[in-house]
Amino acid sequence: MSQSQANGHVYENQGTTNAQDAVEADSTSHVEYDAVVVGAGFAGMYQLYRLRELGLSTRVFETGEGVGGTWYWNRYPGARVDSPSMQYSLSFSSEMEQEWKWSEDYSPQADLEGYANHVADRFNLREHIQFGTSVTSAVYDEKSGRWIIRTDRGDWVSAKYFITAAGCLSATNVPNFKGIDTFEGQWYHTSRWPAEGVDLTGKRVGIIGTGSTGIQAIPKLAEQADHLYVFQRTANYSLPSNNKPMDPEFERDWKESYPVHRQRARESVVGVEVPAYPDRSALSVSDEERNEVFESAWGNYIALLSTFNDIAINPESNELVAEFVRDKIRQKVKDPAVAELLAPTDHPIGTKRICIDTHYYETYNRDNVTLVDVKTNPIETITPKGLRTTADEFEVDVLVFATGFDAMTGPLYRMGIVGKGGLPLQKKWEAGPRTYLGVSTAGFPNMFMITGPGSPSVLSNMTTSIEQHVDWITDAIKYLQENELESVEAKVDAEDAWVDHVNEVANATLYVKANSWYMGANIPGKPRVFMPYIGGVGNYRQKCDEVAANNYEGFALSQ
Repeated sequence: MSQSQANGHVYENQGTTNAQDAVEADSTSHVEYDAVVVGAGFAGMYQLYRLRELGLSTRVFETGEGVGGTWYWNRYPGARVDSPSMQYSLSFSSEMEQEWKWSEDYSPQADLEGYANHVADRFNLREHIQFGTSVTSAVYDEKSGRWIIRTDRGDWVSAKYFITAAGCLSATNVPNFKGIDTFEGQWYHTSRWPAEGVDLTGKRVGIIGTGSTGIQAIPKLAEQADHLYVFQRTANYSLPSNNKPMDPEFERDWKESYPVHRQRARESVVGVEVPAYPDRSALSVSDEERNEVFESAWGNYIALLSTFNDIAINPESNELVAEFVRDKIRQKVKDPAVAELLAPTDHPIGTKRICIDTHYYETYNRDNVTLVDVKTNPIETITPKGLRTTADEFEVDVLVFATGFDAMTGPLYRMGIVGKGGLPLQKKWEAGPRTYLGVSTAGFPNMFMITGPGSPSVLSNMTTSIEQHVDWITDAIKYLQENELESVEAKVDAEDAWVDHVNEVANATLYVKANSWYMGANIPGKPRVFMPYIGGVGNYRQKCDEVAANNYEGFALSQ
């Protein structure tokens, strides 16, 4: 029996279906599961754990050769989490909460990958995961009411439930630079960094991109390279992480009160326990008092953006904290011209993903680091020896693309998902993603998305949102089982109302003012739609609970 047949049932193909192009009649056999999950990061592993509790036969397909998702792929120098370690973890096992020890306040990639492997081993999850396998098509067969899934390894399986746990930031974005095929050196995308590392000793290195990944990688690359050229199109706000080794007393106190901390995170805006927003505007206090408040919060990036209640909605209040941060940048960077290039002015603070760093701005004081402004002088072409902008040519031995991802929708589109009536998901979403609660989309029965568009997802602590989604999905499947129902599908009117609500909440903030990857602005041709739900983790959880309590209101349930 092949690996794909383990824990499933082999069935012979009985004929054609409505999805003729993907479920053609042939003589091959296929394996039938209760559920197929795509992705073996934290989301996929926890979903597998919960489905196994229900007694469902489940197969997880994972592109990588190991578990961890984001933390399997992103091994670039300096990679680490930007949520506090004690909160960036799974809470479903109180025993695991107590036994696992984090080495730093903000854990590095190696620790996070190690934690993912601990989860897989502790709960014996690997036997249900097929590694090195990508889903190439997932088609809903209306005749059988099942999903037909094919992979790049030649697997053909069917499942009653199809659950995507591929992550919001897993579809890499390598811009189609002219001349890239002519480059004679080595080039890497940060999310596909070799596990064995890259020796940059004595090398001239160019890095393109100064988002969260670039800001983490640049200080480390500068320590290794003979010379580092940073090609910056858009400056981003970055705040100090003040990362340090985990304080044993802090860890002990936190573990003693874990249930309280977890509940506060679940009820919060961003899925992390944060100070309550004070009931006052940044404009309601004197300049002196406001700066004192900002200074007191400077060591905690979450606290800084929570100092007043109108930073995300009032342009004047936002500009006050933005200028405070710009002044900090000017104090750190010795060259005034470089400091001004690094000080963002084209978007409100917080409307692009806030970055946290360790000595990022100080890195530009090094003699072996050059900041190149490619907003004023764009990159024209990659050359055999490096790259050329409209103003100059740069010779490098290594190019690093810190150019991010086709966020949120990209991972779903790459699976070739087709719903009822042969409608591809990408076609349905051609004007932007449309979901109900970010977990389901009309026309795609028994398909669930973990942290999909229209949910807090990337605006939250991911482990908090992952667990909430997995628990909700599992409860929905259990409800179907207990009531002898065959399928659940979002209703069009409920989906329309939710999309309107997501847009309404987003448009009430400053977030839509930025050309961010939240809006799909980093991908040419992608519709400009604010994809995550900004209404808050706590409010979102309450809405999801209400829907479930009302017998899955807004969903069509079929026998």
